[in-house]
Amino acid sequence: MSDKPSLGIKNPLKKMTDTNLLTSITIAVFIVMYIGAVIFLQKGFLKPQTMFNLLNANAALIILSCGMTLVMITGGIDISVGGVTALVSMSCAVLLDMHGGNVVEAILLSIGIGLAFGLIQGFLVAYLEIQPFIVTLAGMFFARGMTTIVNTNPFNVENEQFVALKETRITIPFLGSVNKKGVYVDAYIEIGVVIALITVAVLFVVLKWTKMGRSFYAVGGNRQSALMLGINVKLTTFLSHVICGLLAGIGGFVYFMHVGSGSASHAMGAEMNAIASSIIGGTMLTGGVGNIIGTLFGTMSLALIQNIVSSVGLDQAWWTGITIAAMLCIFLVVQSIIIARRKKAESSKEK
Repeated sequence: MSDKPSLGIKNPLKKMTDTNLLTSITIAVFIVMYIGAVIFLQKGFLKPQTMFNLLNANAALIILSCGMTLVMITGGIDISVGGVTALVSMSCAVLLDMHGGNVVEAILLSIGIGLAFGLIQGFLVAYLEIQPFIVTLAGMFFARGMTTIVNTNPFNVENEQFVALKETRITIPFLGSVNKKGVYVDAYIEIGVVIALITVAVLFVVLKWTKMGRSFYAVGGNRQSALMLGINVKLTTFLSHVICGLLAGIGGFVYFMHVGSGSASHAMGAEMNAIASSIIGGTMLTGGVGNIIGTLFGTMSLALIQNIVSSVGLDQAWWTGITIAAMLCIFLVVQSIIIARRKKAESSKEK
């Protein structure tokens, strides 16, 4: 036994869980990218409103990504969320402008559509044990087709009650800026941002401090072990898809509030962006690891990349795609290292 006194220095990474480690990396990457944009570009990135605009433009994607993260934590996937968003937007637009509906009815319709997709897809995946990719792929095609059936032509909604809601802004005091004309303009966020942040907060609490949240992680980590612990794996899987469908409906209405129109082309690729946001946010495709806060910063990182690429003059769409692809590859490599680290730790415990 050594007589040397212990210095009490511990490696914090050894105590940090995979979820917290990946979340920390995502937050650090976002902060570094934003600071870099402020230092090297300075094209409005110093203004607080730039950050708020990222939230305004991506509130719906944050909600969709939260639902996607929940499903991915259980080891599944849902690629129907973009189609559901488009269907919700078109259905609400038709209800409000062509059938004399009101905003409350539109909200209920959005939730109903999302729940319908979540319940049916969840049942097929959990209880009939059909692969989630196949089920939600069919859901995506069905939603896109139904969007065209509801109405073929894109149009802007003119319902006065909805327009008033769409144009509502929540002012953020003391964070405004002076525009080019020398006029002070208050910083603001849209209602959709509040809904998105509430969604993040609720799911964070559910995943971190509830039995249901622990069940999601257990099922995604190891289904056999979850069964041995007495967890109802089928019900947990079913609930993850139901909640994802519900969030797709809510996210669809938030998207609708932002764009103010119905179109069959709305939210094209939203499901891929949601998956990318979740992965960048630290959610593993293998399941069992993920964090809603990480997903929030993953979505913001995705939006920030698009802004940075546009600010440097690379307006072509493929540059954004190339940059996102590179970032995804980096995070997938990091995840592979984390998985290898976990397996090594498990094997050493067995020895």
